[in-house]
Amino acid sequence: MPKQIIVIGAGPAGLIAAATAARAGAAVTILERNEKAAMKLRITGKGRCNITNNTAALDELIANIPVNGRFLFGALSRFMPADTMDLLESLGVPLKIERGGRVFPVSDNAHDIADALVRYAKNSGVRFEQRRLTQLEECQADAVVVATGGLSYPKTGSTGDGYALAQQAGHTIVEPKPSLVPLECHEGFCAKLMGLSLRNTALEVWDTKRCRSIYKDFGELVFTHFGVSGPMVLSASSHMRDNHPKKSGDFPGAPVQPERYELWLDLKPALSHEKLNERILRDFGENANKNFINALNALLPKSLVPVVVQRSGIPPGLRVNQVTREQRQTLVDLLKCFTLTVTGFRPIEEAIITSGGVDVREVEPNTMQSKLRPGLFFAGEVLDVDAYTGGFNLQIAFSTGKLAGENAAL
Repeated sequence: MPKQIIVIGAGPAGLIAAATAARAGAAVTILERNEKAAMKLRITGKGRCNITNNTAALDELIANIPVNGRFLFGALSRFMPADTMDLLESLGVPLKIERGGRVFPVSDNAHDIADALVRYAKNSGVRFEQRRLTQLEECQADAVVVATGGLSYPKTGSTGDGYALAQQAGHTIVEPKPSLVPLECHEGFCAKLMGLSLRNTALEVWDTKRCRSIYKDFGELVFTHFGVSGPMVLSASSHMRDNHPKKSGDFPGAPVQPERYELWLDLKPALSHEKLNERILRDFGENANKNFINALNALLPKSLVPVVVQRSGIPPGLRVNQVTREQRQTLVDLLKCFTLTVTGFRPIEEAIITSGGVDVREVEPNTMQSKLRPGLFFAGEVLDVDAYTGGFNLQIAFSTGKLAGENAAL
């Protein structure tokens, strides 16, 4: 009689675990609370789905996993990004590689990835059952794989069910916190700039407590009613390891360390201070009789002009031909280092991924099996592992799912 396995959660980790176990000869059932499988995967990357990162070196992969990266050595070494790419392309999903090694489906459609993984599981013999499991004792099986995700995007079904199941088995849960999450800033003008996207901006994160830079990036930033978001900001948030979320749900966070982190934006990264000064001089020469506030429209987005004028301290009604060299230098310095003060993360419900989860010290790294309860396995975001943006978190899901499925079927 084949081994009976239950996989809880039909996300990327659960689908890979189930298909792997079924192909090893087990009788596998996936329990999924949603009517449709892989709901969170379908909205990943704004619907484009950055499935992995084209990184060939294991050490480089682990370097992009700041939380318990070494725990994943076994899982990643057995199923690398190249293996993920080979699998998906064998399932009929052509892939492409973009900046930073980010891998996407050629179609830019996350549904293609999700649908391919669901077909893969079904074609492997996996049975799907729409049901929410709240008690581990309900599982009548030889092995159980918990792949329920974390707390981010709860509308997709990630509501922390896996933590409760793990606790029933005696496991410790490291307090879940948001990672890859928008940032709140105390500068009131962010709300006035809501919707403004800066696409070619340099970002540096400054830790005022340690007086050092902790992260640098270049790309897109979006102003919101609460602060800032966008790809660069999400990446930056994962480096701010001592910040905490507001209280949310069953896992309240600690108070934010006020004003510890600053975001330094270079609004004109293609120009040096000297070249920017020359550009401003040229613009001023063409608008010599205009008021200062009306002379910046060729340099900055319209909505940003009043904010920059206010922060510069230069009177908005001052004639351009009366702006002093010192005032002009202040303007240059402001555009090259436009500072925002971070007051905290947005709630965990708005995070891309969850940091925290099942304590990996209680899980066998070479099998993903519980050290406390034989036959119980964990895979994906439910574990206390998380990575930087760029496809690394989904690779963790694929690799841990593969390893859990293999060993659950033994």
